[in-house]
Amino acid sequence: MAFWLLLCFLWMASKVQAAAITHPVAYIEGSGNAALDQHMTNLVSKELDGQVDLVPLEAKDLPLASGRPVIAIGPAAFSGLLDKEITAPIIALLVEKQAIENYLDKTGEQLTAVFYDVPLLRQALTGKAILPQATRVSVLATLDSADMYEPLIEQLPTYGLEGRMFIVSSDDQLIPSLNRALTYGDFVLAGLDDKIYNPRNIKHILLTAYRRNRILIGPSQAYVKAGALASSYAPFTTMAKQTADYLLAFFETGKLPAPAYPDEYRVEVNQQVARSLNIPLPDREWIAQAVDRFIQEQQEAGE
Repeated sequence: MAFWLLLCFLWMASKVQAAAITHPVAYIEGSGNAALDQHMTNLVSKELDGQVDLVPLEAKDLPLASGRPVIAIGPAAFSGLLDKEITAPIIALLVEKQAIENYLDKTGEQLTAVFYDVPLLRQALTGKAILPQATRVSVLATLDSADMYEPLIEQLPTYGLEGRMFIVSSDDQLIPSLNRALTYGDFVLAGLDDKIYNPRNIKHILLTAYRRNRILIGPSQAYVKAGALASSYAPFTTMAKQTADYLLAFFETGKLPAPAYPDEYRVEVNQQVARSLNIPLPDREWIAQAVDRFIQEQQEAGE
């Protein structure tokens, strides 16, 4: 009898101990778009496979959040956390590199990110994969955004391309600068510069380009739907996996990994635009693989 009582006691003790074991907790600061927030939370949670609990960040949690990482979904969530001056480690998701890099030196290991924007070099090579005969790339820039393109202009010759920047100094100089860019380049590469590429301007840019039988590459999937020929993009699943890896690394080492671009990119294309301009479009997967191959070959050549 005593033996069975002992077994029962040990069994109950093990159940209590198991109940006391909790998973690490990470908070989610949402974008305000409930569908997007839920989708990204589900994707990250799936990659975590139960190893970390994801909890929406509420005002009452702020005192507890100092040692627990917070995933900020989108630029508004990211800037909101900075405004609250919380001391928690932050993982920025769906935020562009240029919106984050100014804070990296100040926050040190307390901030990391999976960058949302596509590297400009990758976008340029997307154009090269589609137009293998292309040798010259045009970019439009404002005085404020010119610095964004200078590293790209320096990188392009390594890949058999030349680049030139055309400055749009004012709104009424957009089309004249665009015409010069179209005369020079085999295609126009668009970066995430909302002073040039915005809903007010994009129709005029696209119509002017297509009248000259030139294409626009980038800056994002949304602009491909609007009429750009193609753009690389990172799948949400890839960004979610990288975010999950960052969380697991933090709970294992106590440090956040360095910010980085996603490990995988795909390509969105506009078939209707390609047909209108008589451009034969390779398969989207082939284009993405060709871009990866261009980059890998240069990396190997530099080793």
